[in-house]
Amino acid sequence: MADIVYVLNGPNLNLLGLREPEIYGHDTLDDIAGMLEDRARELSLEIDLRQSNHEGHLVDWLHEAQAHQARAVLLNAGGFTHTSVAIHDAIKSVTTPVIEVHLSNPHAREEFRHHSYVGRAAKGTIAGFGALSYLLALEAAARF
Repeated sequence: MADIVYVLNGPNLNLLGLREPEIYGHDTLDDIAGMLEDRARELSLEIDLRQSNHEGHLVDWLHEAQAHQARAVLLNAGGFTHTSVAIHDAIKSVTTPVIEVHLSNPHAREEFRHHSYVGRAAKGTIAGFGALSYLLALEAAARF
């Protein structure tokens, strides 16, 4: 059985490809899932990709990743990145490495996006490369 990598996506990421494509690109979450699954096979990994607009789901899935001994979690918490102490605490409560992922570069955007509760708890952050950010994070996860 391949090592599993959870790919968790927060609010509004179900609208990728439609929502502000000048910022987030034209790739849908399904497109990103396909790219990740192809690369994961090459790396002998398995992807479990999920999306929710609800903060508690992300917390529960971080706990689940730990319980299932996932190799890593790639987490694009969306807007919760900048607001969620609960997600920060969930990351801190598990030993599974979490890599923060963003399509855009939050530091090149509005001031409120410059602070990341997720980034303060994550092993690392990859941001600003569009869908490639997810693939770069997967490459990092394969090396844990």
